[in-house]
Amino acid sequence: MRDNVVRLAFGGDARRYEEFREVLRGAIPEGTAAVLRGSAVTGYRHGDKAPFDADGPGTSDLDLTLVGAEAVALYKLDGFFIPKIHSRPVSEKDPDIAPALVPLRDRLIKMVGRPVNIQGTRDWIMFFREHVMGQPYLTLIGKAESA
Repeated sequence: MRDNVVRLAFGGDARRYEEFREVLRGAIPEGTAAVLRGSAVTGYRHGDKAPFDADGPGTSDLDLTLVGAEAVALYKLDGFFIPKIHSRPVSEKDPDIAPALVPLRDRLIKMVGRPVNIQGTRDWIMFFREHVMGQPYLTLIGKAESA
């Protein structure tokens, strides 16, 4: 899974992948996990199964999810699908739902040359998404699920 992410999202450059992880590590709350989901992991879009970057280089976004209570606390109340449990992503459409994450998002976008959306959620949501909904993810930092 890691190799696929490095190939698709980082142009095959493992150093860029590690730099991305280091920036995250320095910017997110301690004890927060960070995972990548979506087409950067699977190689295709969920809805129409189009391959990653089907619309041209740099067109597929990175779906970054921050996992943990401190990450969820960064979002405004109107920035959730499920209040205080599972947020909407900070994106071009909703940049103001977690103002503290905007500088991180901007930096990551510059690093990878593509959109980066940042969602916040609880660990049990990640468990549900992976094991019930069949949505794989790659853990970049920390541990995304509680034991």
